[in-house]
Amino acid sequence: MRAMWKGAVAFGLVNVPIKLYAATEDHDVKFHQVHAADGGRVKMLRTCSVDGHPIEFKDLTKAYETSTGQVVIMDDSDFEGLPVPGMREIEVLEFVPSDQVDPVLLDRSYYLEPEAQALKPYVLLREALAATDRTAVVRVVLRAKTQLGALRVRDDVLVLQTMLWPDEVRKADFDVLDTDVDIRPQELSMASSLIDSLSTDFDPTEFRDEYREALLAVIDSKLAGGQGRNPASAVAAGGDGDGIVLDLMAALRESVERNQASRPAPAARPASATKGPTAPARPKATAAVTKTTAKTSTKTTAAAGRAVKTTSTTAAKKTTKSSATTKQSRSRTA
Repeated sequence: MRAMWKGAVAFGLVNVPIKLYAATEDHDVKFHQVHAADGGRVKMLRTCSVDGHPIEFKDLTKAYETSTGQVVIMDDSDFEGLPVPGMREIEVLEFVPSDQVDPVLLDRSYYLEPEAQALKPYVLLREALAATDRTAVVRVVLRAKTQLGALRVRDDVLVLQTMLWPDEVRKADFDVLDTDVDIRPQELSMASSLIDSLSTDFDPTEFRDEYREALLAVIDSKLAGGQGRNPASAVAAGGDGDGIVLDLMAALRESVERNQASRPAPAARPASATKGPTAPARPKATAAVTKTTAKTSTKTTAAAGRAVKTTSTTAAKKTTKSSATTKQSRSRTA
């Protein structure tokens, strides 16, 4: 595992340097959106909803939208001076009985590993929590966000579980539960018997994600059947010379995409050079851009077609000339 955070647990005058590791990992089967025809990945472009122009990452900033639709744009200076506790400190606020921590408040879990020189105070805190059956309520800053947390012992390791703030838990308010229900003693006894028949010690290793296993089996079956694709090398099939033109366009497009990473982004065009109407008429501007793009694409395809046709004609002429020269040479030899 790789440490995601370094800091210290502070309780009283004791300071325990630690490293923080994610205690869980996501095993969900990941999918991408692709073009069904050729398996190419779909790229999402950031565009401005006002002028429709693409936006680079450096031009992004945060904003807060009010209930009335107003937008308050924030910059780095607005976050300075806010009451944020120690950025690299897990501050112990109090120790509470472990059974008083409502599980619905718990969020993500992290393992705490002590630095070599802090092993003794780490073990001291661990043993004290276990002996008193207490959980330490702490405050910590993770990913620039102040969070409440519960520090407890699990398998001889201190575990930090971030917690939701009380106002982030919704209240369960269901009117139907206010209705009086008559439960007979026999029904309660039968339900208790059913619970007793299914009662055992909890062992999470006895359970598995059957849906995930079945889904991976389907994917493996499709791969074994030759249904896997390699979009980078996929070419469009065509007839009457169309395949050659499409292959050429695909090769040019792939070359441009490979070089984009090593070349600086082109400078933005001045506002005066931008075609199309102003922001209020956004639909027309989008149509104009689409129309221009379509014309450019048509011209490019036509040019590529003429280039292929010219190449084929030239090759044919060279072949005819070569054949004539060969016949003439044979005639002279005879």
